[in-house]
Amino acid sequence: MFNKFKELFSSENLLDTAYQTTLTMLDYDRQMWQASRQTLRASDTADLPFDIKSMDRKINKYEREVRRKVLTHLTIAGTQNLVPGLVLVSIVIDVERIGDYTKNIAGLANLHEKRLPGGRHEETLQEIEQVIEEHFAKTLEVLKTQDKNAARTVLRVEDEVGKKAEGIVKALITEENKSMTCSEAVCLAMYARFLKRINAHLTNIASAIVNPFPRIGFREKKKNNK
Repeated sequence: MFNKFKELFSSENLLDTAYQTTLTMLDYDRQMWQASRQTLRASDTADLPFDIKSMDRKINKYEREVRRKVLTHLTIAGTQNLVPGLVLVSIVIDVERIGDYTKNIAGLANLHEKRLPGGRHEETLQEIEQVIEEHFAKTLEVLKTQDKNAARTVLRVEDEVGKKAEGIVKALITEENKSMTCSEAVCLAMYARFLKRINAHLTNIASAIVNPFPRIGFREKKKNNK
């Protein structure tokens, strides 16, 4: 009986460790986002303050660790804490994908070594970047506090951010813009798409706080008061 209690206690520790690892992964994402954005948009070199590929590999490693720990917990404890375990496994997929997109932004900076201007889209681009910066902080806080109202503030603007990003891409494809080089236009279009996807994955993570497991990644279902 003591061994059984010991197994269950260890399993609970595994689930908590998996949760803490997920927070660490998302914080790494934020560091990668800040560094890659700064390099692409404010620097004339591709220099980064750390090895972004190495950090991305850490995130990938941590994703596998979270899966193993959740699986071990469920194997030992059965259905106890089944939903939190499944939610963590779902969340780390989005966290890992954010890391990939920030690495892609760093790749753009490596190809386009001069600072990337937004041209006539600069104001909109800065608005999107500011929202994403805020959403990283909010999403981390939401995971720590399970604050549903804070999570909803992230969910509310997903469509708006997506439309702004797509508006930039559409304009770059369909409208003549002699103020930008071909290289700048291509890079800016890719960057806008990466921003849209990063924000979408942050929204998916926040949705895990307000939605039941089957609806993670979707809008919160409104209650029918009739």
